[in-house]
Amino acid sequence: MSPAGETGTSSTPPRANAPAYGGSIIESTPNSRGASVISENIGVLGAGVRKVRPWIQRDIEQVKECKVDAMLQALLQRASSAPETGQPELLQKCLKAVLPVCNGQTSTALVKSSDIEIALNEYVRPGAENKFYGPFIRATNIALACLEEIEVDGMRAAVPAVDMICQQNDMPMYQTHQTAKSTRKPDVVILPLSSACTPFQDEKGSKKGTKKGKRKDNEKDNAMNNERDDAMDDEMDNEKRKTKRKAHMDTNATAKPKNLPWKDVLASIEFKRKTPGRTKGISSPPASYTVADHILTKPEYLPVDHLKAEDPAPGPSQIPATKPASGTAFLSSGLTTTQPSQGGSSSKRKATDTLESAAKKSKMDPDDTDDDLDVTVQTGLYAAEMFASNLAVNYLLNLIIIDDVMWIWYYDRQGIIQCSGINFIQDLPRFMVLLYALQRFDLHDWGRNKDFLPVQVEGKQCHEFKIKDAELGEVDLLLHTSHDERVTHYGLQGRATNVIPVTSEALAKKYGNFQDGMVAKIFWGEASRTSEPEILDKVEEIAKAHETVKDHIPKLLWHHTFTNPTSAIREALGVPEPTKGNRVLYILVFPKLHSITELDGRVLFDVWRQCILCHLTLWKEGVYHRDVSPGNLMWYWKDGKRIGVLNDYDLSSLANVQGPQGNERTGTVPFMARELLTEEGQRGKVKHLYRHDLESFMQGVLLPRRLRSFDEWATLGAIACGEKKLVFLNNLSPFAPSDIDKLTWGVLVSCLLVLKRDGDDRYYLRFQEPSDSGADQQPDAEELDPDVFLSKFTCSKGWLALSKPSQ
Repeated sequence: MSPAGETGTSSTPPRANAPAYGGSIIESTPNSRGASVISENIGVLGAGVRKVRPWIQRDIEQVKECKVDAMLQALLQRASSAPETGQPELLQKCLKAVLPVCNGQTSTALVKSSDIEIALNEYVRPGAENKFYGPFIRATNIALACLEEIEVDGMRAAVPAVDMICQQNDMPMYQTHQTAKSTRKPDVVILPLSSACTPFQDEKGSKKGTKKGKRKDNEKDNAMNNERDDAMDDEMDNEKRKTKRKAHMDTNATAKPKNLPWKDVLASIEFKRKTPGRTKGISSPPASYTVADHILTKPEYLPVDHLKAEDPAPGPSQIPATKPASGTAFLSSGLTTTQPSQGGSSSKRKATDTLESAAKKSKMDPDDTDDDLDVTVQTGLYAAEMFASNLAVNYLLNLIIIDDVMWIWYYDRQGIIQCSGINFIQDLPRFMVLLYALQRFDLHDWGRNKDFLPVQVEGKQCHEFKIKDAELGEVDLLLHTSHDERVTHYGLQGRATNVIPVTSEALAKKYGNFQDGMVAKIFWGEASRTSEPEILDKVEEIAKAHETVKDHIPKLLWHHTFTNPTSAIREALGVPEPTKGNRVLYILVFPKLHSITELDGRVLFDVWRQCILCHLTLWKEGVYHRDVSPGNLMWYWKDGKRIGVLNDYDLSSLANVQGPQGNERTGTVPFMARELLTEEGQRGKVKHLYRHDLESFMQGVLLPRRLRSFDEWATLGAIACGEKKLVFLNNLSPFAPSDIDKLTWGVLVSCLLVLKRDGDDRYYLRFQEPSDSGADQQPDAEELDPDVFLSKFTCSKGWLALSKPSQ
């Protein structure tokens, strides 16, 4: 079903032209290096989601760079009155327009811009990091009050419904991700005014303002009077808003709020200062400002490569500690300025000039705070919280400030971009232009997805999505985002899959009611891949001819693809290879299925076997699943029997489709075949074969609870995980643990022994038949017949025993 009639949408995203598959040396898709690898297993990562940090670091290491003027121009364009029409002159017009604010020449009924200089002079004084917050917040909020009244041709007015304000935080913020709880403590945040005021209201909540346009039902004003009254109400409300804003600026903007929710945060601002008490390099504001070229900062870009050099995240030879000692971390304790930046510049400051967060001496458990992390990773973790707290976020902005230099960091599911630094004291006009643009952002411009509208249903938070469909007319989806069974994503880039219970009158009218209801799968898929709906079309065709596939595949009820590609901003910013990894947002609706992990014994084996046979047929018919894991093995009831379903085809590929298959991982790391968890496999030099998927079937789902090696494997990098698997196979016990029956243990051991023997055979083959060139080669790359390879397992003693009907 293809939704139609909506501007900017289509049923399938355009796929980029690419060279033929045979022209590439990549045999399989390289593994994604970021937090998406372990997001779905976040519940095993421990309290505070501490162990996710190395994977966030991996995402940070892939940051791209752009010039600050390009970023400011793009943000201004987004806040313009014609965002779809290029207006290249906006930056220069706005730089000129904000000069009176910078030079203290403007004022409103409540503030005067000359106070910005007073705040900045206080900012440059020596002191601990937390002494920065107040002066910066005051300067920013005064500037926002003055900038609101500045008009620039081609720019929108400020957005009162958002009314952004700078607010001190420096307090713990909590969020739950599946069963894990995170604790973060950003220094300063940008919020809508109403959200900033809420934590400081009295217990009765009596300061929530008045509602506009309240009139008695018996009022019979004519249209002219109504318009006049509405205008007067608007003006009155605007004045009340400004007065409320000024009151908050004077008292609570520099106070610490309690229980601030991540969903309200528009942007976080993290500060770092050189060794406290030193002011070398921080100059006072100049006597006046003019429109000038960007002042190059040192470093121009925040150096990220030093992370690897000092204390690398898990990689081909790195294994992160599973239980870090108290007070330690996986990452460097600060940004050392001796490392060259990725932008080509380098700092000549001494190695002792380490940037540190001296003021954050929390009494909390050190492992539950981010004080010891590099500032780039800290803000990356904040972005992950912001992504997780809102549905289908398009992008996010955060700011990093080190002394007098500010960097804008832009996050979306394609990756991360940082712009060159702004010395916001010496180059105040550019900081003012940034504020001017952001002040004109509505929530959609801040990255919130306008297609999913938050609503309250029976006291629960939900989201509504409605769209015209060519076949069904209006499709209405009510996404139950507060439901306990919702599966969320934690990370910065990648598919960011959310699975949410959903109800729909339109779909119920067409299909009737499903016993277990429906779910919506929302994710950011790579535009270069064959889309999951296209894959499922092919799967449906195969099902018509094969009983092993019929009834064993998910039923796609409806889908929609948004045409808002992540590559657009990269093209505007001049980022190299802007379309590489380009992503678009999908929403797919299915009947709800049950997880295979709910089962055990013979019932588990039967459902698992059905999924294997379905997978075998699909592979032989040219559909390669490539992401077998317990999360993708499902079941449902039909005619009193459990029917196994091979689910989740968004990483699948078709044999007859040439071109790139994307640059994301080819499976869930703990369940990937050992051969794909080698350095060659992670570089994409190992062709993904049937036996790799079958090996994934044999791992994880049958492990007894007492031997949950998966829990540890889920927190490891790919290479380390492969090493752990080899150790596990070499130390497998022939005796069944007390919490698993002998038949299940027998099939588990039989399958794992087959894997061990097969791996050993191919290992010896490598030495018996070396390539003519002497280079490494993949043994049996042409692949053994799938039926023959599967028979190695089905003929094993354990398999045959468990396949017999129970007596």
